Amino acid sequence: MTFEQLGLEANLLQAITDMGFTKPSEVQEKAIPVLLQEDTDLVALAQTGTGKTAAFGFPMLQKINVDSRTTQGLILSPTRELCLQITNEMKNYGKHLKGLNVTAIYGGASITDQARQVKKGAQVIVATPGRMKDMIKRRLVDISKIEYCVLDEADEMLNMGFFEDITDILSHTPEDKSTWLFSATMPKEVSTIAKKFMYDPQEITVGKKNESTSTVSHEYYLVNARDRYQALKRLADANPDIFSVIFCRTKRDTQKVAENLIEDGYSAGALHGDLSQNQRDLVMKSFRNKQIQMLVATDVAARGIDVDDITHVINYQLPDEIETYTHRSGRTGRAGKEGISMVIVSKSETRKIKSIERIINKKFEKKDIPSGMAICEVQLMSLANKIHNTEINHEIDGYLESINNLFEDTSKDELIKKFFSVEFTRFYNYYQKSKDLNVEAQNSSSRDSDRRGSNPDAIRFFINVGKKDGYNWQSLKDFLKETLSLGPDDLFKVDVMDSFSFFNTDKAHLAKVAEVFTDFKVDGRFVNVEVSEDKGRGGRDRGRGRRRDGGGRRRSGGGERRSSRRSDRQRSESKTGGNRSQKRSENKTGSNNNSGSGRPRRSRRR
Repeated sequence: MTFEQLGLEANLLQAITDMGFTKPSEVQEKAIPVLLQEDTDLVALAQTGTGKTAAFGFPMLQKINVDSRTTQGLILSPTRELCLQITNEMKNYGKHLKGLNVTAIYGGASITDQARQVKKGAQVIVATPGRMKDMIKRRLVDISKIEYCVLDEADEMLNMGFFEDITDILSHTPEDKSTWLFSATMPKEVSTIAKKFMYDPQEITVGKKNESTSTVSHEYYLVNARDRYQALKRLADANPDIFSVIFCRTKRDTQKVAENLIEDGYSAGALHGDLSQNQRDLVMKSFRNKQIQMLVATDVAARGIDVDDITHVINYQLPDEIETYTHRSGRTGRAGKEGISMVIVSKSETRKIKSIERIINKKFEKKDIPSGMAICEVQLMSLANKIHNTEINHEIDGYLESINNLFEDTSKDELIKKFFSVEFTRFYNYYQKSKDLNVEAQNSSSRDSDRRGSNPDAIRFFINVGKKDGYNWQSLKDFLKETLSLGPDDLFKVDVMDSFSFFNTDKAHLAKVAEVFTDFKVDGRFVNVEVSEDKGRGGRDRGRGRRRDGGGRRRSGGGERRSSRRSDRQRSESKTGGNRSQKRSENKTGSNNNSGSGRPRRSRRR
């Protein structure tokens, strides 16, 4: 099918020709005729990178009246980057529509300037929920007469907590408008919003719900948790032309991984919510210009990255929500190009791979982290191919006599060896004594089971917070990691009970744990951590083992996001004792050595 057969008008078809589009994608082929022929609500499920913006953009532009200054179309998107991306695309689609004004409304920019653009007569507004709600409150924008409303990346907006903002914004819109919801996945929250704000919507699904695009292949690499960063570097070195997005779970890990990569000579950058808007713009500009080969990002910050040439997505850590993996892998394999999604996992995380396979309806291929010598070969041949394909710059001709004189006693083979040894030696010296990072999978339901009983320097701690305080093993691990300023692999065997939990660190961190959690409070309540004799025998044994420890009384429970009700405190103290004055000073021994030194410095890659 061609774009002409979809029913688009001549001025839009001209824009399509200008942009070089030749054939509509599947979601465009299914959505555009429906939206052009009917005034209907629509739910469209399709992966990132499949052309969803054009699927709703062309019908909206064809239906609005560009001769009117009234706002007729509203497009809500989760992030500033995606908001600007959609705005630019809508302007390109409507480049031949005289009088069209598409205005972007987002945080981090002048609200006065945005209000001025709207006042000039914006027929289409593209907005982030937070800034849009603010402008409605200030009466700087009027959406009471819109005819079309698009919720783009609806699942991501809901994941980011915008449900109330969306509800408030849509309350200022007419009931008889057409609402078009576009999403990559269909969690319960998206179904809820469809039922709440839409009337008998038609549904379009490209592939299966939550399914990954066919242009992306999926691989996973099994390593010990402590070798995760080394594995990342080997994957980068084994793919010399890599142009990738690396996903981490937290802002702290994102910054740390990016800093380590830069220190080790890679062209890398970080993208996360703690950066200023100017910093984020500079990072994205460098990435689009390929001055950055490896962009390390959080899931939220990566929304709206519109770069078609990304070769790899690397999941340095798997996301909390398995469905989020679909969004991550959708960063590559765009515009019909092939892409690879890699996952670095420890043995305790292999069960998540099976869960993801069920959701995306694709199988992962288990691959080995390449050996050091294999990487040396890859790098050597990559350099050889680049030299072979390099066009000769004849400005060098004037220097050939001097160069020939220098090498007149050197044979061809010797000259080649000398030339390539410059680069080869660097990798060879780094990798010649490198260890095998691959581990074999084991059937174990315990987290971080690869370290069970195998680390004589591990020490186990008791902490008086648990499931009743709103924690699961991952959120507690994140809390401890942030509080103690430890790396992602310095905490392991985190087990969460109803009202208390356990975790392990190396003995080297004992003094730091004891120091940080002395009279430590969260929201005015004490959080106590003590050394435990529990060795990970299971829930009941843990409780009895802790009581046999007899190591003093503990303070009342505490932690983030928990209730301050007195009854909770009394229950916690009744289980653990109420004497807050007694401290475990005898545990404040050992060194706080977490330097992570010894990593060979790499020359900077260009």
